[in-house]
Amino acid sequence: MPMHLQLPNTWRRSTAIAPLTIFLVIAFVIPVATILVLAVWSPAEGLQLTALQRITSTPVYRSLLLRTLEISAWTTLLCLLLGFPIALLIQHARGQRRLLLYLLVLLPFWTSYLVKSFAWMVLLGRNGPLKQLLSALGWDLGDTTLLFNHTAVLVGMVHALLPFAVLIILPVLDAIDRCLMPAATSLGAGPFEAFVRVLLPLARPGLGTAALIIFITSAGFFIVPALLGGPRQTMIANVLIEMVLELMNWPLAAAASLLMFVVSAALFVLYVRAFGMESLIGRSRMESSGHRSTLNDGRGARLRRGLWKAWDRVSAKAGPLRRLPGALQDVLVYATIAFLALPTLFLVPISFTTSGIIDWPPEFFSLKWYEALNTPTWRAAAGRSFSVALATGALSLALAYPASTWFVRHAGRTRMAVLILMMSPMVVPRIIVAIGLFYLFAKLSLVGTWVGLVVGHTIIALPFVVMTMIAVVQAYDERLDQAAAICGAGTGMRLWRVTWPLLAPGAVSAFLFAFVTSLDELTIAMFVTGGLSSTLPKQMWDEALLRVSPTLAAASALIFLLMSTLVLAAVAMRNRRTPSPV
Repeated sequence: MPMHLQLPNTWRRSTAIAPLTIFLVIAFVIPVATILVLAVWSPAEGLQLTALQRITSTPVYRSLLLRTLEISAWTTLLCLLLGFPIALLIQHARGQRRLLLYLLVLLPFWTSYLVKSFAWMVLLGRNGPLKQLLSALGWDLGDTTLLFNHTAVLVGMVHALLPFAVLIILPVLDAIDRCLMPAATSLGAGPFEAFVRVLLPLARPGLGTAALIIFITSAGFFIVPALLGGPRQTMIANVLIEMVLELMNWPLAAAASLLMFVVSAALFVLYVRAFGMESLIGRSRMESSGHRSTLNDGRGARLRRGLWKAWDRVSAKAGPLRRLPGALQDVLVYATIAFLALPTLFLVPISFTTSGIIDWPPEFFSLKWYEALNTPTWRAAAGRSFSVALATGALSLALAYPASTWFVRHAGRTRMAVLILMMSPMVVPRIIVAIGLFYLFAKLSLVGTWVGLVVGHTIIALPFVVMTMIAVVQAYDERLDQAAAICGAGTGMRLWRVTWPLLAPGAVSAFLFAFVTSLDELTIAMFVTGGLSSTLPKQMWDEALLRVSPTLAAASALIFLLMSTLVLAAVAMRNRRTPSPV
């Protein structure tokens, strides 16, 4: 093809990825890079390592970093151990039972972190249901509280992040050929041996992806440690908030952010070497490019052997599980699902209490806490949250759809570079993104603005919207467009009658994902609002810091009702049979 014909075509194709690339470079890469550079460079003094040395040499900061890594590691391990059996149960389920189990995981997944933390404050409170249950069983704890300790933080964080593990592992299990396990059994392997030697190795990409996302998300958590933990459970994100918003100590905050980034980057590199970059979007390296994974080449041989040794150790330790009766295993799995689904429901009756404190059982019946939400402050926060969430969903979808079509149709190093850029907001701790945006927006006078919130929330939502749209575009058969064109349909008719009906369910799901992500986002709001405005999560957070009252239970109940409605609508749309486009 002549060069003068190739250039316009190449230019036209590159414009599909340009908006997302430009947006992420300006709104994500530059702010994050700026805040990381501040750790070692001062605009006034040049190279400056004082803050970094202080972070690494001061025992308090070292213990904070180690505690953050420890809690994140335990959270990740527990989520994988509890999430894998649930994903396996859902995979084997059929029909309405599978849908019900899926909903029981999806509802807590889309429930706000704040709402879930408030629920555990009720359950683990001094007179909470759990303490009353233990007393009824003969275990009297007296005045001892179940809150403000290491266990409470782990419970809250596992409850918050366990749905991630299930929803990441489940598609990987669904993609495994169901004939492999019976085949292994027919060749003489016992059920447990077949599970360890066949199923677990094939599920490693899902387990690895879940571990990466959960660990990095845990490392940036501050809600659960602040509400359920005590001083000994303070994590680095809690201190970063104080450094920036109260002390305005940018060098020290940048140094702590740099250490968090280095840990996250190291884990990300290890993940890519083990499973391939495209495992983040549910595709193996061999599937996407036809090449072997780095686990099978010379560079990855040591890593492969290390993983297999780890599996062997797990197999040896898990040997007693073979003796567990099947019924007991089912009870444990269903108990874990109940652990996911039930806690938030305890907030509903408390929202109708007549008492001015959160206590159990609640004293019925009053609507005054719902009436307390009908104030200018709460209405403004709710209105701002919904408008920002709608704009975030629209902007995320507008950026993600053309980028997804470009990604599906291209290969090579440029494709990998674009994928890394698109997924980066998911593997950089959210607290670092928020600090970087605050630093940049302060210079651009965007702190406290609606636009700043939309930009920040879109950065966080984009990776999930992109993953959804890539799956939607990959499943779309372009031959339908060609057939419609042969039948005489014009571009507009093909778009309206063929393309949109097939892409609409996935596009709406992606929009809802961005909408819910924005509606629940607190980290970005804490920094970008700058105390000049408030969103619904920010208003709830400020209220919780002052006094935990039934007003929060009422707000949480309304948010839970909204999220449940959105989940049911999304699932109904996903399962709805798409009508014939012609």
